[in-house]
Amino acid sequence: MTPVPWTHQRIRVKGRRGSVLAGGILLLVIFVVALAAARRPGFAGEGPVLVEIPSGTPFQDVVHILEDRQVITRPRLFGVYARLRSLDRLVKAGVYRLPRAARFSEVHTALSRGNVLTHPATFPEGLTIKGMAGRIARAAGSDSVTVAERLSGRELHAAWNVPGPGLEGYLFPDTYRFAEGVGLERVVSAMIDRYHRYWTPERRERLAASGLSEREVVTLASIIQAEAMLVSEMGTISSVYHNRLRIGMLLQSDPTVLYALGGHRRRLLHAAMDSVADDPYSTYTHPGLPPGPICAPGAAALDAALDPEDTDYLYFVAGPDNAHIFTRSLREHNAARRRVGRP
Repeated sequence: MTPVPWTHQRIRVKGRRGSVLAGGILLLVIFVVALAAARRPGFAGEGPVLVEIPSGTPFQDVVHILEDRQVITRPRLFGVYARLRSLDRLVKAGVYRLPRAARFSEVHTALSRGNVLTHPATFPEGLTIKGMAGRIARAAGSDSVTVAERLSGRELHAAWNVPGPGLEGYLFPDTYRFAEGVGLERVVSAMIDRYHRYWTPERRERLAASGLSEREVVTLASIIQAEAMLVSEMGTISSVYHNRLRIGMLLQSDPTVLYALGGHRRRLLHAAMDSVADDPYSTYTHPGLPPGPICAPGAAALDAALDPEDTDYLYFVAGPDNAHIFTRSLREHNAARRRVGRP
């Protein structure tokens, strides 16, 4: 038999060593992954804990935070596991709710996906930016004065791709969930994105058929929202304003005057109305729709503005039960006012 050359023997030895090394690494990975699936039973029944990972925290400090909060019980092993799965480059900052003695895979999923703790923020229909400011501030981690000032600028609508003349009316009323301290930009972005999602292709078709611009529809919807106490009446209230617009009649909407005055008043006196007679939002003295929305309308009010009921009503007055009496002439309207005790 011809002897194997010495160089070939060395190559085979080297190859065997490489196989042994690769096998060792594979066993280590299998060992780490197996331990990652294990949960230390001592903490399992004690409930989850809140863990805050500040922005820019070095990964080694993240491991210490998780150990201190009893989320992990084998920090060195978790560090190996995390680096094998690139978690050291994927951690998202925020506040998390995590189980004690969690499986490594649970921690990886939460921190890499940014499954941070969120809080609900509800914005009812009909609020102005001024009325929303406190809720937005709490969600954003800011203060209401700063929020109101920053969102009241007339130049902001272009940056957010809404018809304007400002952001009033386009911060869509809904319930949102935000992580703690997400910032004003994130909150406003979510609300305006929800507004844009209202405009489905079908609603865009109805808008084109209405003869109104998008701003005019939102403005009209905001007036309907402010007037209607009952959703079931929105379509009829819409018909009154559509009828008035068609014949060139003043809208004479009290909520527009209150907006010009800066907010709600228990009684709207003639002296107060006269004080804002020159304001373009006063529909008692200025024909047509005001320059922009007076509050944030919801989907029902927007739908009503797009699709009014088919009526010939020109007037309405609210009764003590929040329902309105709709009439066709001034004589009928005055009789209805006397019936509900209005001067």
